Amino acid sequence: MVSDTKISSNMQMIKGLVTDSPDPKLKEKLMLFGQFVGDWEIESQWFLPDGSTPRGKGEIHFGWILNGTAIQDVWSGKVENPPPGFPSTGFGTTIRFYDPAIEALRIIWIAPVGSIIQTFVAQAVGGEIVLEGKTVDGKFPERWILSEITPTSFHWRSVESYDDGKTWRVTQKISARRVSSAN
Repeated sequence: MVSDTKISSNMQMIKGLVTDSPDPKLKEKLMLFGQFVGDWEIESQWFLPDGSTPRGKGEIHFGWILNGTAIQDVWSGKVENPPPGFPSTGFGTTIRFYDPAIEALRIIWIAPVGSIIQTFVAQAVGGEIVLEGKTVDGKFPERWILSEITPTSFHWRSVESYDDGKTWRVTQKISARRVSSAN
């Protein structure tokens, strides 16, 4: 049995994670993703090597954490037509923070189902946000690209290269629509 003291301690830890706004010294750098703080509905489509294209729906919740020095989001959703061996649900979390040594944001994606941890570096490129990292197996370049960004919507796509960046294959696309903002 868990004691009331333990529950209270756990709640304080969670409350200590979340904050209402960015750290003023980092606000400009963090707004690359701070613009997404709030709640979003998403529609997803995967492009699998066998030619199948499962679809899904879900949600993303973005918020400020760690005294406003980082942004965390939580993703969850269901796949409507998963092929054999493809998960029917998905969830994960991303933490984003500014690293002055590289003048970019570092990104850590964690998906417990599948034991996935991926790291990326994100920067604005033209009107898009481009995250660069490696595929789940660590073998190939991967990019996550946010595009067509407005206050109420954005598109996200994942692309992978198997020839050192000469060509890129789309592996997933997401359309997001804002449900509510943080304010």
